[in-house]
Amino acid sequence: MSTIAIDFANGTNRRRSALPVAARVLILLVCLTGPRLLQADDGYDLWLKYTRIADRAVAASYRRQLQGWTVLSTGATADAARRELRRALPGLLGETIPEAGAVNRQLVVGTSQLPLLAPLHGKVAGLAPEGFIITHTRIQGKESIAIVSATETGMLYGVFHFLRMMQTGQPLGEVSSSPKTKVRILNHWDNLDRTVERGYAGFSLWDWHQLPGYIDPRYTDYARANASIGINGTVLTNVNANALVLTPMYLEKVKALADVFRPYGIKVYLTARFSAPIELGKLPTADPLDKAVRAWWQDKIREIYTYIPDFGGFTVKANSEGQPGPQNYGRTHADGANMLAEALQPHNGIVMWRAFVYDHQVPEDRTRQAYNEFKPLDGKFLPNVMVQVKNGPLDFQPREPFHPLFGAMPSTALLPEFQLTQEYLGFASHLFYQAPLFKECLDADTYARGKGSPVSNVIDGTLDHHTLTGMAGVANIGNDRNWCGHPLAQANWYAFGRLAWNHQLSPASLADEWIRMTLHQDAAVVQTIRAMLLATRETTVRYMTPLGLHHIMGWNHHYGPAPWIKDKERADWTSVYYHRADEQGIGFDRSARGSNALGQYHPPVQALYNDLQQCPEPYLLWFHHVLWDHTLRSGRTLWDELCYSYQQGVDSVAWMQAQWKTVHRKVDDAVHAHVTSLLAIQYNEAAWWRDACLLYFQQFSKRPLPAGVTKPTRTLEYYQSLEFPFAPGIRPKW
Repeated sequence: MSTIAIDFANGTNRRRSALPVAARVLILLVCLTGPRLLQADDGYDLWLKYTRIADRAVAASYRRQLQGWTVLSTGATADAARRELRRALPGLLGETIPEAGAVNRQLVVGTSQLPLLAPLHGKVAGLAPEGFIITHTRIQGKESIAIVSATETGMLYGVFHFLRMMQTGQPLGEVSSSPKTKVRILNHWDNLDRTVERGYAGFSLWDWHQLPGYIDPRYTDYARANASIGINGTVLTNVNANALVLTPMYLEKVKALADVFRPYGIKVYLTARFSAPIELGKLPTADPLDKAVRAWWQDKIREIYTYIPDFGGFTVKANSEGQPGPQNYGRTHADGANMLAEALQPHNGIVMWRAFVYDHQVPEDRTRQAYNEFKPLDGKFLPNVMVQVKNGPLDFQPREPFHPLFGAMPSTALLPEFQLTQEYLGFASHLFYQAPLFKECLDADTYARGKGSPVSNVIDGTLDHHTLTGMAGVANIGNDRNWCGHPLAQANWYAFGRLAWNHQLSPASLADEWIRMTLHQDAAVVQTIRAMLLATRETTVRYMTPLGLHHIMGWNHHYGPAPWIKDKERADWTSVYYHRADEQGIGFDRSARGSNALGQYHPPVQALYNDLQQCPEPYLLWFHHVLWDHTLRSGRTLWDELCYSYQQGVDSVAWMQAQWKTVHRKVDDAVHAHVTSLLAIQYNEAAWWRDACLLYFQQFSKRPLPAGVTKPTRTLEYYQSLEFPFAPGIRPKW
C-alpha cells in the first residue's frame, strides 16, 4: 500500500509516522469540510444535540453568567439534572464549566425546601408541583441564576427549559412556568411481539424478551427526551391489549422500565384487557358488577403496585372494534371504568377510558356514536376516571372538526387523544408537521359556556373546574435510529409535549425551537424550514382530502388513495360510505337535513356549519352533500375547485422540495439526503392521490379536468389494482 510521511511537532522533538493514502485523503477532507465529516447526524440525539452556540456574542454572554454551577439537591432526579448539565454546557459553550468552585457568577439548581433557596419559596408557592422558576438573585453573596421548584421533577423540567433557552439563543431572563395539564402522556400502540400497530419507525423500543436482564441505554435517552418537553407518563402497550402484560413475568419487565423512567418524572401505565379475569383468572365472566370479578381486579392491581409503587393506571379500549368490554354483560362504560377506578383509587391510580366506540350494527352516522354513548354518562364516572376522546369525531383524519364531546360533558374529565404516528397522513414517508392540527382542535370554540369556551379550556380544567386534566398522544416512536422514521417527524413528538405543557404556544414558535435545537441555528435556515413545516398540513389536506373529504384511504393498511372501497363487512369501514359521490354531487350531509351530527354541537357551532352558503369550505364536504356545479367563494364550481385543490397539493410538495434544496450544505448531509429522498416519495404519492381520486370522482361528475390540472397518465383500473399486503403498521390479526 502506498504511504506518505507526515511530520508531527511535539515541543522541540519531531517524529515521523507513515500513513496510508486513504488516511491522507481523510485528513484533507476534514481540513476542508470541518468536523461534520466525522460527525454525521443520525438523528439519535433528537433536540438534545447541544450543538455549540454559533453566535459568539450570545455565547460570550452566557459564559459571563455561567462561570460555575451546582445542583444542591440530592437523589436520582437531581443526579439526572446534574448529568444533563455536564453533557450540555460544554457542548453549547465549547468549554467545561466547573461545578461549584470559586466563581463570581453561578447557576444554582435545587428545590425550594433547601436552606439556600428558601428565600425563593414565595415565588414557587403559587406554581403547580411540577412548575419552576428561573430567576436572577444573590446566593451567598454571589450573582446567581437559580432554577427552583417545589419538587425535584419540577427542578429537572427547569433545567431542560434553561438549556432550551441557551440552545435557541434567548436571553437568560426571568421565567415562571407551570404545566396547564397534569397528565401529559404518550400512548404506545406496541405489542408484546415488538410489532407496533400503525407504527412507521421500526419495531417497538421495548425488548420484552431481554427485559428485565438487559436495560437498553436507549430507555434512558427516551426518558430524557420526554422529560425535556414535560411528558410525564407513558402507556407501554397497545390499546388492543394483551392480558399477558398483567402476569408476574411481564410485571417484572415493566418494573425495570419504570425504574429507568422514575428519575425523569415519568410514570408507566398499561392497557387493561377487559376480559383478563377470564383469560388469566379463569373466571367464567368479566362482568364489572360481579363480586368475584371486582375482587380479581383489586387483587391484580395490588399486585401491580408491589412491583411498581408509582404505577400510573390503565388506558382501556373496550367494546370497540372487537375488544371485550362491559357492554358484553349489559353494563355501561361507566360501570366498567368505575370498577377499575375503584381498585386503583387507594393507590392514586387513574383510568383513561377511550371514547372511540361505535355500534357494530352501524345504525347511523358513525361520527355521532361516541357522543350518543358517552353524553348520557356524564357525571357517572368516578373522580379518577378520564374519558379519552380523539381530537375529531371520526378517526385521526388529515382534517376533522373538533369532537362534539368536548364541551358536552361538564361533569367528566376529558383527555384529548392526538395521533402523532401518521396512520392517515402518509406514514413516516410524508412530511406533516402536526402542531397546526393540534392547535386547530385546541383553539376551536365549543361555545359550551358561550363564546370563548375553547377545547383547550375544556381539557385543562378551567372551563368546568376539573383538577384531573391531561393530553394523550399516540406515539410515532420506534427503534429506528432516528426514533421517528422521517428525520423531521421528531418535530411532532416535540410539539406535542410542549403543547401539553402549554397549549398557548404557537406552531411557528415551536417549529423555530425545534429547528434551532435539531438542525441549524442560522436565522435564514430556520425561516426556510419553518415555512416548510407550517405549510405541510394544508399541503397534505389538499392532495389527500380537500374541502372536507375524509376516510378515502386504502383498505386496512390505510396507505394511499382508495375512494372506491365498498362492500366490506361494515359500511363505515368503506370509503363510499363517507364521500357519497353520485351524479349530483359529493359529500356527507351531516346538517339538520341529513344525519344531524351537527345537532351534537352547541347552537353557535351548528349555525356556523349548517348553512351550505356559510359553511367554512375546509369542512364543506364533511357537513354537506354539494352539487358538482355549486359555486364556491373562488368563483369556481365545486368540481373545478376539487381538481385545483388536488393540483395545488402536488405543486406545494414541489415547492417544499425546492425549499429544502436551498438548505443543502447548511443542515447535515445525511439528514439532507434522507429528507430529499422522502420528499421525492411524497411528491410521487401526492400525484398518485391526485390522479387516482380525480379519475374516480370524474366517473360521477362527468366533467373534464380544468386547465392547469395535470392529466393522469394511468387509468383508474390501474390504481384500483394496486395492492400493499406488507405495508407497515397493519393491525395484527389476533
